[in-house]
Amino acid sequence: MGKTFKAARTAGVGVAAVASLAAFAGPASARPAHHSSRSGAPVFVQTDRTTGNTVVAYSRAADGSLEQRRVYATGGLGGKQDGAVVDNLASQGSLTYDKAHRLLYSVNAGSNTITVFSVQGDQLVRRQVIASGGTFPVSVTVHGNLVYVLNALDGGSVQGFLRVGEKLLKVPSWHRALGLDPNATPQFTHTPAQVGFTPDGSRLVVTTKGVGNSIDVFPVSTLGISAKPVVTPTPGAVPFGFTFDAAGRLVVTEAGSNSVATYAFGRDARLAKVSEVATGQAATCWVVRDGDNFYAANAGSGSLTRVHGGADGSLQVLGNTSTGAGTVDAAVSSDGEFLYAQTGAVGGVDEFRVNGDGSLTKVASTAVPEAVGGEGIVAL
Repeated sequence: MGKTFKAARTAGVGVAAVASLAAFAGPASARPAHHSSRSGAPVFVQTDRTTGNTVVAYSRAADGSLEQRRVYATGGLGGKQDGAVVDNLASQGSLTYDKAHRLLYSVNAGSNTITVFSVQGDQLVRRQVIASGGTFPVSVTVHGNLVYVLNALDGGSVQGFLRVGEKLLKVPSWHRALGLDPNATPQFTHTPAQVGFTPDGSRLVVTTKGVGNSIDVFPVSTLGISAKPVVTPTPGAVPFGFTFDAAGRLVVTEAGSNSVATYAFGRDARLAKVSEVATGQAATCWVVRDGDNFYAANAGSGSLTRVHGGADGSLQVLGNTSTGAGTVDAAVSSDGEFLYAQTGAVGGVDEFRVNGDGSLTKVASTAVPEAVGGEGIVAL
């Protein structure tokens, strides 16, 4: 997120249809053990071009390096928040894969829409472009047949959708305004950053960065999310990206203190901090999990910090790995053998092999066409 962090820290749906289709999938599983690399498995990268958003498809070689296949237009426009330099959307989760249904969701922040692609190997077929239900969508999450989108501007909001086949159906009653200050500046440090379901689908989590300095948790039922979130204040922390450990605890980056923290959920959906470690880097904003290891991306330092998570939720920093300038979003391949980190300052992707001890070895770097400032990456 850059040095600024140091200075600032339509159509209704019948209830019967909702109830019948909104069944939750089972808990997300931990990363499988390493096995032989799956050559040809695709990696998708969103460019967030303001003149026309695209998703670039790559195939993966056995050594983890990438080969470009094709560029797919989303049918929408990318966007850029005021103050952003290497991270136009200032968010995590702007490109999201639904493995169960082989669908890829892409945000079009500049046109307030979401694109649905079906995935066929490294090929995409655009199935739908639909309004996001708010202004400047930045993050998407999916669980079972439920899809929620985080809109960052005009005070922030989340909008729920029902997946029907290969398309989304907006449910008007599943809209929640976050009530954040729409005039807080700069935008990129004072807007919500990510929306995500807990692994069991029972809660929806939103991080609010500096505008709220809180982590908001909405309990989820078959009729949608709760009317209001349970808010856990995190004064000065600037909570940004998050993922979950094997026990379902929240692992979140805190850009205000350049740290990674673990939170446990209470029965009332309130959070209690379990552990926190400083990365020693600048603009610690994104985080991805690979087994018991978490990799935090530090945009201001051009690095990835490896953090080991204990069974009790404790965290330990194990070192830093240099990347290209402006490290932003990252993804781990489904076999756990490779990590791909976007470098927003140059519009590229750095490719790393994940070694047996969790350390990273750089394989290659790939330039993504017209992707400076772009965010959003998925590795299959």
